[in-house]
This record gives sequence, C-alpha cells and structure tokens, in this order.
Amino acid sequence: MRFDLDGLLIKISGVTNEQDALLAIGLGASAVGFEFFSGPRQVTQQLVTEIVHRLPAGALTVGVFRGDMPQHVVEVANNVGLSAVQIDGPVSPGALGYISERVRTVLRMAPSTQSAVAAAQECDYLLLPEVDSRQELVESLDFISKYDQFTPLLASGGLNVDNVVDVVQNYPVWGVDVRSGVEVSPGVIDPGLMGDFIYNAKWAYENSYVERRHGFLD
Repeated sequence: MRFDLDGLLIKISGVTNEQDALLAIGLGASAVGFEFFSGPRQVTQQLVTEIVHRLPAGALTVGVFRGDMPQHVVEVANNVGLSAVQIDGPVSPGALGYISERVRTVLRMAPSTQSAVAAAQECDYLLLPEVDSRQELVESLDFISKYDQFTPLLASGGLNVDNVVDVVQNYPVWGVDVRSGVEVSPGVIDPGLMGDFIYNAKWAYENSYVERRHGFLD
C-alpha cells in the first residue's frame, strides 16, 4: 500500500539516533530510514522502537533489511511499529510476497538498473540501485524513464545537496532517498547538509520541468 502523502517523498536514510530522526522530520523530511543489517549504521530494535514512539504523528519510518529471512522482517516491522520496510539485495518473489502480505508498505531497491523494471512489479515503491557518481545516477534514471511503469520511483544512491535539484526537476521521480550525501562519515549526519538537501529537494519539486503521471502522481 502506498503512503498517503502530498508532494515529494523525502527519505533520510542511515539514521542512527533519536536526535537526527527528530531533526530530519522537523526540517521537512517525510521519512527516516533505519538499517537493521550489519554495518556502521546498524541499529537495534529497542532503539528504533523508542525513536518511533517519539516522532510526531505522520512521520514515516522505514526499516531497511538485507539478507534477512522474511519471517524476521515481518516480526521486526510489526514489533517496532514501522510504517514500511525496504528490501535491499537479492530476494525471491516468494519471500517478497510473504512480506508484502504482512507489512503495509514495501520498498524495493533494484539489484541493478537492468533489473529495475522487473523489480518494480513486486513492490509499492522502487528505489534506484546504489551508484557511486552523478553520471551513473543519471544513466540509471535515463534507462528507467524509457519504461511507462506504474510503480513510483525513488531516486537514491549518489544523491547529494548539489545534484538533487537536477534530478527532481528533470525526472518524474516520486521521491528521493539520501544517505551518504548528508553524512560526514557513515552514520554521522551533518545537520547543515541535511537541511540544505531537504530545502533543495522541495524547491526542485515545486519548480519541476516534468509532468508526474501514472505511478508518479503528485
């Protein structure tokens, strides 16, 4: 099920503490993402549960999972009270179907640009695959934009304060998802960069050059 949300979905990912989560929402982000898999941004169920209960009404919370059993994903989502789950990495259609039947909203990061169109049929929102440069991000957007798909697309991987305006103004994305583009180091968010990113994304959406249609409705 898709979010009941007006305007551009702005998701701040890799949040590791309550202060950053509250600030992100306070600055105008729609959602915050928490990584439950091993890495420098990994968080615990207990911490996220506490954060979820302290966020204002309407704030969206997304748990990001990679390589987990579908039963575990569903259990964590329901116990913590997440708005949605995001599945990164390989996952079988059966496992994704199991999750979709038991969790309100499912975001799926495409394993690759070439597989994005197929992956879009299995989720509520599709995220672009991780890339390392603006050029790769643009090439991925150009490729996917050729397909008249109905699944809302979130630009991610490679986004930062400088290029988010270009992406939102020129491509019919439904939302943006940023992580390293607003960090000073993995898991450490720069408040200034985050604020600038959110401001630039909103401005670009309000001054967009493209029409958002089908799955990319305003």
